[in-house]
Amino acid sequence: MRKSDEFIFRQAIRVAEILHKMLGSSSEIAVHDFSDLERSLIHVSGTLTNRQIGSPATDLVLKEVKKPNDEIRDIPNYLTRTKDGKVMKSSTVFLKNQKGDVIGALCINIDISLLTHVSMVLQDFIRTEEHESPVENFYTTVHDVIDEMINQVIKEYNKPATALEMHEKIEVVRKLEERGAFLIKGALDYLATMLGVSKYTLYNYLQKIRAQHEYAVKGGKQLHDSNGFNS
Repeated sequence: MRKSDEFIFRQAIRVAEILHKMLGSSSEIAVHDFSDLERSLIHVSGTLTNRQIGSPATDLVLKEVKKPNDEIRDIPNYLTRTKDGKVMKSSTVFLKNQKGDVIGALCINIDISLLTHVSMVLQDFIRTEEHESPVENFYTTVHDVIDEMINQVIKEYNKPATALEMHEKIEVVRKLEERGAFLIKGALDYLATMLGVSKYTLYNYLQKIRAQHEYAVKGGKQLHDSNGFNS
């Protein structure tokens, strides 16, 4: 945490504590410091997700942090689930410093499991608009973050990771880059092991994907996967 940002985080923690006292034991309020995404959780009021101080950022946060600062938006009222089955209503407020840089997040989780059950009983009287909600998973270790993000992408191909064709492996790297997976130290090495290729090969793919993205952002056309990739 930068010293110049300490005041912002102190205020965020004060808000987290007050919100938890107001909302009670069915709530959990977390504060993340993005200066270390692998141990970003610096405060948590409540125990809904069973996370401890030093837990990593969620996959939803990593995906947002990959975006330019001016494209990052607060995310209100989305549905999440914990590993032990709790259904939660969640919101994420991104914290910015005086320069407008996103430096962290205040995350609000409320357990609505019981209310969800009641709403099923009262479904004839309750009507909600259906819309796509972002997916967010909560982790206690960095390894869990990497493992989950990689497995979510690989399972789309319906075959063992080591059986993927070269162009499919390149696409896996591209999808994980878009999700911010490589912001986590060790993700590239772990993916290389799962795909059965060297980390240098994957690093080559990643560098060219990033170069393509930068070229496209500047107004050029996205290059095809076949341009310049060698296994």
